[in-house]
Amino acid sequence: MNLFDKVSEDIKNAMKAKDKVALETLRNVKKYFIEAKTAPGANDELSDENAVKIIQKLVKQGKDAAEVYNTQGRQDLAEAELAQVKVMETYLPKQMTPEELEAAVKEIIAETGATSGKDMGKVMGVASKKLAGLAEGRAISAKVKELLG
Repeated sequence: MNLFDKVSEDIKNAMKAKDKVALETLRNVKKYFIEAKTAPGANDELSDENAVKIIQKLVKQGKDAAEVYNTQGRQDLAEAELAQVKVMETYLPKQMTPEELEAAVKEIIAETGATSGKDMGKVMGVASKKLAGLAEGRAISAKVKELLG
């Protein structure tokens, strides 16, 4: 079962369970999936890889929004955003631990032959592709900076 079908099935389950947070979140995710499927050139198809990218983007937006709400003292809205993020994260691949990320970045640095901060772009290009979905871009960037700095 692909991710699109899984989300559709989970919408039904959320309705039956009367889980408002999951239902609202999954309907929103499905809306983005449908937009991607009907985009010009998509041929009414959505690969799991693209679906994961969409969910990652939505998770990042949710976390950023929660951060803004926290700085503005709106804890209620921040909690609502984070509850939706938690639902969406169940569809993402397991994230790397900091130790795993460091090992992977060290391997990529050795592979690319990078030696200083000047090579950060080269390392980030490879790391972003290899670690897509396994770690946040921010975390990858910070680790590359740390190891090359």
